[in-house]
Amino acid sequence: MEFFSKTKAVRLKSHMNKYLIADDDQISIRQSRSGVTTNAWWSVEVVDSNPHAIRLKGCHNCHLTASSVPFLLGMTGLKIFQTLPESYSKDPATEWRPIRDGFQVKLKAHQGTYLRANGGTPPWRNSVTHDCPIVGATHNYCIVWEVETVELLENEAVTDFTSTASSFSPFPCEMSSLEFDCFGSPVSFRSWFAISVSASSRWLSTEKVRTLRDSISRYHKA
Repeated sequence: MEFFSKTKAVRLKSHMNKYLIADDDQISIRQSRSGVTTNAWWSVEVVDSNPHAIRLKGCHNCHLTASSVPFLLGMTGLKIFQTLPESYSKDPATEWRPIRDGFQVKLKAHQGTYLRANGGTPPWRNSVTHDCPIVGATHNYCIVWEVETVELLENEAVTDFTSTASSFSPFPCEMSSLEFDCFGSPVSFRSWFAISVSASSRWLSTEKVRTLRDSISRYHKA
């Protein structure tokens, strides 16, 4: 629990250096190399009835949930979903028990399974499931995650920042690969936008909006 006890929000990075992502369909969970998008940010909630367990709430106000639905028929892995708090507020499927593994952590679901980052060819590539550890394996690297702290403004949650950002931005949450030359050097749009929101106390000045509009225009003319 020490990884989560002193922070309000985290990013979780798998053994493939990809982040746990709450997809924009508000249902799916996947992995992505982009950690700057708010889709990779998870608010930490301690479960009142179980001090050893946490809930992780994504940018769409949905909890990370271990379902009983098979990822593929005939396989052992089960699907991970996003679910709304009101529908799963007392369901143990939204509860995860952090277990330290060196400098990383394993997240154990109520069924005794662990959050697992998958790789390989589709449909496994970038997928996330929960599954039992491989029997006899010396190290189950697929179920260990690196925890990165996300610095939020005081009294702010991941969902607060996302709703604010989305109200100003016509773009989907994940556009970290799109670059704009706003200040003379290439920076990611999401990084620049996050800095702008924080620096301007969650509103964009007229000058910033004009700069962004001009940058978009130059991008389309390039």
